Amino acid sequence: MLDKNGIAKRIAKEVKDGMYINLGIGIPTLVANYIPANLNVVLQSENGLLGIGPFPTEDNIDPDLINAGKQTITMMPGSALFSSAESFGMIRGGHVHLTILGAMEVSENGDIANWKVPGKMVKGMGGAMDLVASANNIIVAMQHCSKDGASKLLPDCTLPITGIKCVKKIVTDMAVLDVLPEGGFKLLERAPGVSVEQIKNATAGKLVIEGDIPEMLI
Repeated sequence: MLDKNGIAKRIAKEVKDGMYINLGIGIPTLVANYIPANLNVVLQSENGLLGIGPFPTEDNIDPDLINAGKQTITMMPGSALFSSAESFGMIRGGHVHLTILGAMEVSENGDIANWKVPGKMVKGMGGAMDLVASANNIIVAMQHCSKDGASKLLPDCTLPITGIKCVKKIVTDMAVLDVLPEGGFKLLERAPGVSVEQIKNATAGKLVIEGDIPEMLI
């Protein structure tokens, strides 16, 4: 199965030239390291930055330059800094073409639960609610199953929902799946070494399989 960097590397293949992209906390931030150099894209951070670059090397860290997850980052030529109010104006105004988020659960209807951790103190959902309400294209980066082996791709979310019918595509450590408009997870690709049967067993929601399913190329 894929590790976190493998998931990020596969998601980077979904990036198109000219996109403005918001990267959520966790696995999504790793996508910045794998975007092809020939693509002209702008990464947006909700705390007020356009033009995020790859993570810095140890000799190039600026502790004052962070993303929404408080990770140190770099800036690309032409980057801009601004207030979080302006940042959320961009998000709410629909100016972000692609949002990449982590999730704890996704339902077969495209609902996402990604902010409430059972048994833990949580400050709040942050900008996730605005992102899922405003984005036209949401890709989720997540583990297919929880640590105890329970599926995180479900008929219905059991955790507090962040957004309804908003997820378009999911990349997990096991598979790439589309969320169908009529409901259900359509299997597109499987991770190297992972069988279709393993993905079936790991998916609690409706899984649609058509023809031979190729391995991911990453």
